[in-house]
Amino acid sequence: MREVTIGPNEGGQRFDKYLKKYLKEAGSGFLYKMLRKKNITLNGRKADGSEKLEAGDTVRFFLSEETLDKFRGAGPKFPEKGTGQAHSLSISVLYEDSQVLLADKPAGLLTQKARTQDYSLNDWLTDHLLENGSLRKEELSTFHPSVCNRLDRNTSGLVICGKTLAGSQKMSELIRSRSLHKYYRLFAAGRPTKEGLAESWLLRDENGGNVHIYDRKPQDSRAVPVRTGWKLLEAYENCSYLEVELFTGKTHQIRAQMAALGFPLIGDVRYGNEAVNRYFRKAGVRSQLLHAFRLEFPPLDGLFSGLSERNVVAPEPEIFLRMRRFCEGRRP
Repeated sequence: MREVTIGPNEGGQRFDKYLKKYLKEAGSGFLYKMLRKKNITLNGRKADGSEKLEAGDTVRFFLSEETLDKFRGAGPKFPEKGTGQAHSLSISVLYEDSQVLLADKPAGLLTQKARTQDYSLNDWLTDHLLENGSLRKEELSTFHPSVCNRLDRNTSGLVICGKTLAGSQKMSELIRSRSLHKYYRLFAAGRPTKEGLAESWLLRDENGGNVHIYDRKPQDSRAVPVRTGWKLLEAYENCSYLEVELFTGKTHQIRAQMAALGFPLIGDVRYGNEAVNRYFRKAGVRSQLLHAFRLEFPPLDGLFSGLSERNVVAPEPEIFLRMRRFCEGRRP
């Protein structure tokens, strides 16, 4: 018999979902059969798998160690404490409590790995929490801390990370309900009005690559409505410095919408203007100048009271400061 105590990062989920993580090589049929036969119990009682787990609950497996090891699989390989790459990356932690971490992601770093050999912000988060003692290696078999809002590889700025299951769920809820306000800074070609709101439809290619913007709803049912507001901060001779509010958060939304309006982001090789990008390479621009600048949180209580009505800002990266100096002498 093996007894396991549910930790704080494992509470809040259904019992059957937990079991599918803990015995990841076992099929659902086997797990439900073991529940029916009371070979797996919760707090000493028969369970059907629909129960909501809480920290401190006790799970007992009346199975042989050989069977448990077989269905557990080889298990993930975890970095030893202090030997990960977290310490080698220049990532600023702008806020951290027991549930949530807000990081300033540099341009060039993937939020989630695209290939096995990639080292992403998600990997950094795990290493960081292992190194500071917020996470134990043993917990990683049933829980992984995660990034809640994904930024493109070459977009810098604020990323919300859930340190616990409760933290991930709450932050995802705030993003879905749009009660969390997200602001970005960017440089775009041309000069839009001082303030504006873009409302259009976004359709992503079937291969998951580019997205397309439409003024009217296309016939394709996969199209989704998107809204982006902007405010002009500085106007230069051939570009503008803007702050935008992201009302909806879809793949490439800001980049594609601004390009569709005739104001492509400086440095954007996918949706931008090649001639414009070539001109600004003399300022050191090599990718889109887009930065997740500020998060404004709604009133919150309980575990999340530390973020209640808090505004968190990620300072502009060096390339933004360099770009502003470059453009200062080129005002209209």
